[in-house]
Amino acid sequence: MRRFVGRWGWRAYAIPLLVVATVLTLLDLLAGPEPTTSAATAGAAASSAPPTVATSSPPAPVAETPPAETPPAEIDAAPTETAPPPQGSPGFVQQGAGTVSVIPGTSGVFGSGPLRRFVVEVEDGIGVDGAAFAAAVEATLGDPRSWGNGGRMSFQRVGVDEAAARAYDFKVTLISPGNMETYCPGVGTGGYTSCRYGDRAVINLARWETAVPDYEGDVATYRQYVVNHEVGHALGNGHQACPGPGRPAPVMQQQTLGLDGCAKNAWPFP
Repeated sequence: MRRFVGRWGWRAYAIPLLVVATVLTLLDLLAGPEPTTSAATAGAAASSAPPTVATSSPPAPVAETPPAETPPAEIDAAPTETAPPPQGSPGFVQQGAGTVSVIPGTSGVFGSGPLRRFVVEVEDGIGVDGAAFAAAVEATLGDPRSWGNGGRMSFQRVGVDEAAARAYDFKVTLISPGNMETYCPGVGTGGYTSCRYGDRAVINLARWETAVPDYEGDVATYRQYVVNHEVGHALGNGHQACPGPGRPAPVMQQQTLGLDGCAKNAWPFP
């Protein structure tokens, strides 16, 4: 030992110390560092927390506007006591072809105010002069006592081209009693009354030719009434009641079914 120390001097002490330090360093590296308290706690918290799931709020509902409901038809219901004319009654065809034709031609503008254009149609096979029927409708709607009174609105008859292009506001259509349920489906005319169905003011041929009992044979006045009444529906007017005995019946009263004590009246503004 003395010879070793004498030969190597201070290195004799340094070499063993370096060996020990090297061994301790290797052991420390193999064991790994001790986790700190805060790191261990954080790790435990992270392992125990449930996973986060991304969510999104559902879109707010959009309110839908319900479609406007337009009543498909207005009618004077078939009377319970007055029977329709029997089959084969003279004066009109009980049942035509079931198809309609637009009456050609146009008119001038009747009255002033917002314009309402109309088409006139006649059922095929009923033996009615379409031009004469169209002229009667024009004369009624063009009268100052009709719906255009005082500049409320104006009217003009239009023809085939406008009908094909749907460039009109309503139609006035003459239909045989046997086909009324085709042009006023499911509304119960009984083949006796007229109706407004969709954009059509449908005039019953039987009523056009014979009127009703309360009109006592005054067919001309009844024709003016039935045109004004059904066109009144096409313009958005509903039924009215008799205002009192002896007073003029409102044109929107169901005069076909009875006058209820009122006097017959064909005009909105008599």
